[in-house]
Amino acid sequence: MEIWINPACSKCRSAISLLDAEGADYTVRRYLEDVPSEDEIREVLDRLGLEPWDITRTQEAAAKELGLKEWARDAATRDRWITALAEHPKLIQRPIITAEDGTAVVARTEEAVRDALSR
Repeated sequence: MEIWINPACSKCRSAISLLDAEGADYTVRRYLEDVPSEDEIREVLDRLGLEPWDITRTQEAAAKELGLKEWARDAATRDRWITALAEHPKLIQRPIITAEDGTAVVARTEEAVRDALSR
């Protein structure tokens, strides 16, 4: 199990606390420092069953600068979104937990973290 976190994020800290309380075996990836490649983002999206715009933090300054809210959300622009996430990792929603069964969850709630633990 791996968890992508920003240590400054309260949701990330809560998820780590719950993983620790449950005795989970996991690896922390500080994704702002260890930036995921476009291929890693594609893999996580596949595991999540989501599209890149589903995990994009559109309120971030970089999103506003890029004009992401106006970008199309379709197959033709999918790679453009993935490139933006790789180039601006702060845009990636957090925390993301990759579960042992090959799936992943955006673990912003206690329920989502518990869901990842149960997989």
